[in-house]
Amino acid sequence: MSYQVLARKWRPRTFHELVGQDHVRRALVNALDQGRLHHAYLFTGTRGVGKTTLARILAKCLNCTAKGEGDEAVTSTPCGTCEACRAIDEGRFVDLIEVDAASRTKVEDTRELLDNVQYAPTQGRYKVYLIDEVHMLSTHSFNALLKTLEEPPPHVKFLLATTDPQKLPVTVLSRCLQFTLKNMPPERVVEHLTQVLTAERVAFDESALWLLGKAADGSMRDAMSLTDQAIAFGQGEVRHGDVAAMLGTLDHRHVLALLEALAEVDAAQLLAEVASLAEQGPDFAGVLDDLVGVLHRLAVAQMVPAGVSNAHGDREALLALAARFTAEDIQLYYQIGLQGRADMGQAPDPRAALEMTLLRMLAFRPQGVPRPAQTPLPLRAEVAPSQPMNAGNEASPATDIARDNGEAAPTPPSPPAPAAREPEASPQVAAEPPRAAVPAPRPEAATEPASQEPPPWEPYPQTMPEAMPEALAPEPEVPKPETPKAVPPAEAPKPETPEPTPAAEMAAPEPPVAAEASAESSVVTPASPVAEAPDAPPAAMAPASPQAPSTSGPLDQADWLNRFESLGLGGLTRNLAAHCVVEGDDGQTLRLRLDPSQSAMNAEVHHQRIQAALAAQGLPRRLVVEVAELPTGVETPQARAERLAAERHAEAVAALKADPRVQQLQETFGARLQESSVTPQTPTS
Repeated sequence: MSYQVLARKWRPRTFHELVGQDHVRRALVNALDQGRLHHAYLFTGTRGVGKTTLARILAKCLNCTAKGEGDEAVTSTPCGTCEACRAIDEGRFVDLIEVDAASRTKVEDTRELLDNVQYAPTQGRYKVYLIDEVHMLSTHSFNALLKTLEEPPPHVKFLLATTDPQKLPVTVLSRCLQFTLKNMPPERVVEHLTQVLTAERVAFDESALWLLGKAADGSMRDAMSLTDQAIAFGQGEVRHGDVAAMLGTLDHRHVLALLEALAEVDAAQLLAEVASLAEQGPDFAGVLDDLVGVLHRLAVAQMVPAGVSNAHGDREALLALAARFTAEDIQLYYQIGLQGRADMGQAPDPRAALEMTLLRMLAFRPQGVPRPAQTPLPLRAEVAPSQPMNAGNEASPATDIARDNGEAAPTPPSPPAPAAREPEASPQVAAEPPRAAVPAPRPEAATEPASQEPPPWEPYPQTMPEAMPEALAPEPEVPKPETPKAVPPAEAPKPETPEPTPAAEMAAPEPPVAAEASAESSVVTPASPVAEAPDAPPAAMAPASPQAPSTSGPLDQADWLNRFESLGLGGLTRNLAAHCVVEGDDGQTLRLRLDPSQSAMNAEVHHQRIQAALAAQGLPRRLVVEVAELPTGVETPQARAERLAAERHAEAVAALKADPRVQQLQETFGARLQESSVTPQTPTS
């Protein structure tokens, strides 16, 4: 009893039976129908994609006699019943000379082959030379073939096939029409196997065919051979379990179980799945490869659901699983998986390497980010604001706010002193109006130290000169040049209304040191509120006294800006709060409005941290954060920090341009000031 394997039994015999390779079929069919035949064709591609099959079909088309004996009877649809077609199918056609170049590599073999080229065909219309694995010929054999390949007799056609066209000389490639055959995708393989097994009346599972299609790796002949093996292994049936056992491949359901554990952020379940895998003795590197491949398909499912391949028959399961991950998580897991695959060769234990890679995915998952909702795919432009979650964008807002922190850092200590002395300072001014020497140095102190203090690009002096009295030590910090920029016009003139007349100012330089010491207290008292008025009212900036009246009152936007630095927030929580404005406060519930560009950070864990920080400031509130467009003209703490940083930079640039030494350098050497490189120096306390 003779059995013909499926790969030979189901070999295509016409162009219309050919599976795939539509680009090659179209070109050859049109050339045959129009009579535009080349004398040499080169078919390239991996094993089992149809190179030899195409060559034999083309040989039948050239020699089929169903429409006549002349050259005009060449057809693209061979009949398969004439003597020439049957002889070619059975492998006994005299004028089809098939040569295995791998076994006939010598130049003597090539010369012997070419000695018969000049003779006319015996049975058919054309003498066809089919040279398989032509890249195996020696250099001398190629040289001997060149002249005949370029100008063969009219009755000769050369059909060359190779899996490695890179090894062919350019002189051979330029004499042939080259057709590159594509690999067979799993979908095409499964479709063809379904037709074959249905015709053969073999029971099968579709999931088993997907395993065979993937194992074939683009080769239809390999798929047919594996199907023969699976039928024998399964006793006449092709079942999923039998095929998986035969191939020794990992059950795809285990990979999906690992992804389920990642979606649930469940490390215990993750390790349990790995332990279950270890009982089957799998290739752990292959497990990681499969996991990375599924992550790629999940990313495609999130962006283009229609583009998800059904390579394992699991398309619906992947679409459901894709909705449980954020796009950032999938990209992170994919990158960690690739890195873990590269490091697996250096690990002492493959299983430990797989476990560490999976645990690393959970460890590096951004903390405080909410789980994605079950939203319909694909991801739309509305979710684009989730991109600021990456590390680069997190650091930038935090850095900008830190710059503002440098300016505002001296703010909390300084106002408490005026807040404590202000009730005493006003009675002093009211009770001692004749003391012209006391208020007199005030205007002088507001102007003279401003010209003597160092420019913004130089550090502030840490200690005062020895010659200066101790009472005047804090004076250089009073007229900070950068602070008046932040003072709103409505608040700046307040402390200057009770100032003395210019006559008293003229006597200002005259008082002795003792008088200056007494004047210092009056100078500091009104000056500090001027600089700090826009940042925070004195009562609001006194964290040491939570019983202040403003603490129990409602929190408005100004209080939110003033208290932000004292909340002590950090990381993602600080970034979230820095992009919020106060929507309303009824004494029990504080409603904040969040910039939509930061909506990806909106998580309950951050709300709890902000509530705890407010409670520590004496403001126990229930926090409600709403994502909506911010009102125009209202500053968030982040916007305020950026504005203050820009003002300090502009002031530093202006101070540099006005510096005589810089101007001298510009005039003498033609120097230019690189404004982008200027970094304002933060004042130190």
